[in-house]
Amino acid sequence: MREAVLFIAMSLDGYIADKNGGVGWLNGQGDDSENIDTYSKFSKDIDTVLMGWNTYHQVATELSPNKWIYSDFLTYVFTHKQMSSAENVYFTGESPVDLVKRLKNQDGKDIWICGGANLVGQLQRVDLIDKYYISVIPTLLGDGIRLFGEMENQQKLSLIQTQNYNGIVELIYAHR
Repeated sequence: MREAVLFIAMSLDGYIADKNGGVGWLNGQGDDSENIDTYSKFSKDIDTVLMGWNTYHQVATELSPNKWIYSDFLTYVFTHKQMSSAENVYFTGESPVDLVKRLKNQDGKDIWICGGANLVGQLQRVDLIDKYYISVIPTLLGDGIRLFGEMENQQKLSLIQTQNYNGIVELIYAHR
């Protein structure tokens, strides 16, 4: 069975974007040449990317406006907007919970939960995230978009691996 995997960065105080939705703070404490390419290793095990509209819009208009950077993967964008799907990018109003349950039962590689917080929260509340890859950036934002909102129940995780470089700490947890 495929796994749903969250691969995301957050500030030390738990935010994935600043109060304006910006991510310009996503860097280490020194020269970025000190960073390790963990994305390439991670992306070898996925073939599907899930994201909300805001994440899609930010990637498509700010972070990589000239080329869809996830073209090697099947991408689902959750939105209530009526959008025409493009090659390997599908806009859907389907419930993220229903789609993830369906995808997990299909053949393929793992499913990347790319963002944002609303999507993560919907899947996390019903225990559909199997692994958490979280890069903690050495920045305190003080305000912004929290990765995890309020939860009704605790969720216990098991630490699988840690790694640090350039002030960034990468944590990998599995759902128990």
